[in-house]
Amino acid sequence: MATLAEIRAKLQEQEDKKSNNFSGSNDIYAHWNIKDGESCKLRFLPDADESNTFYWIERLLINLSFTGVKGDPMSKPCTVKVPCMEMWEPVGSCPVLAEIRPWFKDPALEDVARKYWKKRSYLMQGFVRETPFDEEDIANPIRRFIFTPQIFDIVKSALMDPELEEMPTDFDNGLDFVINKTAGSPYSSYATSKYSRKESALTQEERDAMDEHGLYDLASFLPAKPDARNLEIIKEMFEASVDGEPYDLEKWGEFYKPYGLNTPETPKAEGDKAPKAEKEDQPEVKTPEVKDEAPESKDEEAPTGNAKAQAILEKIRSRTNA
Repeated sequence: MATLAEIRAKLQEQEDKKSNNFSGSNDIYAHWNIKDGESCKLRFLPDADESNTFYWIERLLINLSFTGVKGDPMSKPCTVKVPCMEMWEPVGSCPVLAEIRPWFKDPALEDVARKYWKKRSYLMQGFVRETPFDEEDIANPIRRFIFTPQIFDIVKSALMDPELEEMPTDFDNGLDFVINKTAGSPYSSYATSKYSRKESALTQEERDAMDEHGLYDLASFLPAKPDARNLEIIKEMFEASVDGEPYDLEKWGEFYKPYGLNTPETPKAEGDKAPKAEKEDQPEVKTPEVKDEAPESKDEEAPTGNAKAQAILEKIRSRTNA
């Protein structure tokens, strides 16, 4: 009969396989697979968490690169994604960023500092109304989207248009968002993406899907907030990465690991849920501009889910103009 450790290891292996399968069962829409010159049409939906002012949530990750895996001479260079503490706490709470901020004052260290700077992405959800590539059938047509700042800034800036009267997520008078991918150097560009001018209502099929499956709580897809022990591990991994050392599976495997690398133990983190390395973070643009951002003002309170669309729009506009 299998031991408890063996059962846990088997269950973890099954979960890893699920998270590594992005061909059909995954609910993330891979817009980065669009070819240059192609486009797709999305319809965003609100967050299930009615206390969230916006229909997106921000995620901050830090990439720690390693020369390989310790003890495995056949291993290749790998990257571990770890959560940045400034996703939850004020500026200065992340041990990695606290270390590298002074490096930007030294031209010789600036490139290294930029390599370890936080990578910002935004999680959203909605329907894929038009797509240029074939996908396998999935049970839940409500998809998750992951955008880097290039696309997200277009999504957000359109909300500042004074002629916009309804939220783009409105079920009856909302707007589709068209992602256009064009050739660029060295990266493809999404600069011509935009909201449709014509309002449209959700179809009955889309409304039925929401009734059947419900909306996602976007915050549930954020990595677990690091506790004191996890912060120690992040700092230790960062120092090893900078020093050019390989990834140590024995020391760090139960906390953070490269995508696709299995571990013998069930990962541990705050809330018994360890952050997973994710293939879903696809490179779209260059490293975001280095910029210290002040923490959210405490007097900004999100309206309840019953707030009018105009009130939410005003909240977005006031925050952007602040």
